[in-house]
Amino acid sequence: MPSKFHGPFVRWPRAADATLALAMFLAATFLEEAPGDAMAVRPVLDVPLPVLLLFSAAGAALYWRRRKPTAVLCVALASWAPTLGSSYSTLGGIVIVALYSVGRHADDRRWGPLGVVAAAALVTIDGLLHSVPGGEIGFGCLVMSGAWYIGRRLRLRAERAVQRRQEQAAEAQRIVTEERTHIARELHDVVAHRVSMMTVQAGAARMVAAEDPQGALEAMTAVEEAGRQALDELRHLLGVLRPRTERDGLGPQPGLTDLPRLIAQVREAGLDVSLTDDIHAPLPARVELSVYRIVQEALTNVLKHSGPQTHTEVRLKHDRCGPGITVEVLDDGKGAALQSVSGAARAGMGGHGIVGMRERALLLGGTLDAGPRPGGGFRLTAHLPVQGEPT
Repeated sequence: MPSKFHGPFVRWPRAADATLALAMFLAATFLEEAPGDAMAVRPVLDVPLPVLLLFSAAGAALYWRRRKPTAVLCVALASWAPTLGSSYSTLGGIVIVALYSVGRHADDRRWGPLGVVAAAALVTIDGLLHSVPGGEIGFGCLVMSGAWYIGRRLRLRAERAVQRRQEQAAEAQRIVTEERTHIARELHDVVAHRVSMMTVQAGAARMVAAEDPQGALEAMTAVEEAGRQALDELRHLLGVLRPRTERDGLGPQPGLTDLPRLIAQVREAGLDVSLTDDIHAPLPARVELSVYRIVQEALTNVLKHSGPQTHTEVRLKHDRCGPGITVEVLDDGKGAALQSVSGAARAGMGGHGIVGMRERALLLGGTLDAGPRPGGGFRLTAHLPVQGEPT
């Protein structure tokens, strides 16, 4: 996505304001109205010193138009008032910039309308002193009020944009927290299940210890292995904050062996999906659980955004370099739903599902990327380590 263009007033605000102040001062000092609505250049020696001082004050004040916009407007109006009705009444442009600055940068909304009324009054007085037609006076008042209105609208739009970003950040944080809670609950159940199995095996070993020492030894070896796995899972569980919520029940969580059943379920929903599982070595329970949930959420997204009859491929394989696995879910985006709607819905990758799946991968110390495919459709790729600490 191309970066947003920023003009000089955004990239170099102080330098731009200094240049603007100088340009408006020079325009007010050297330009005057000539017959036939033309502009003429007057020599600086023709400008009386008091008028030159007023021009200098009004022009220099524009440099502070962002930090003190209300004070700048007051200086501009006060400098313009003594010149009304004369050939030196050329500070209207500075007043327009000051009104815009009040609308754009002033926090107090009361000063804008008051400044517009004061500027319109000065425009009216100057027009009457110069015998200007009423239509031109009205147009001048409209320009003054329009400058403030434009500045105010831009400020409101910027405030709404900031509010939207804050709301999006808060929503993303809420999703992450919710997903961490869900993951923590599932990991808790995995650990609790292993501890329950350890208890059963230890009890069996105690019962047969006298009659079958070898069997008791094998049972205790299984207890040791289960204990190590439980500690491994606990290390990851402690990295996830879990609020006090009611558990859904105690029992083993889904893993790789449950994927065929999941595939069958989504096929019944109308999705044309295939599974390629090249993982043969046993994986930690937390990794199998995350693989299952990522595939489950990805297939749900395909059904939701592309609709039935979408050809989808699920690929599981070991990484070529490093102890980890790769999960890929690819679809062609040619289901029953409109492709334009599907692409618009998923191109931004801002949905709850993507955030949750990425959080699962990050908790394992892995990564997850998702985006549209060049030929159409969508690709989701997750790299999950099978060892190491969570992020």
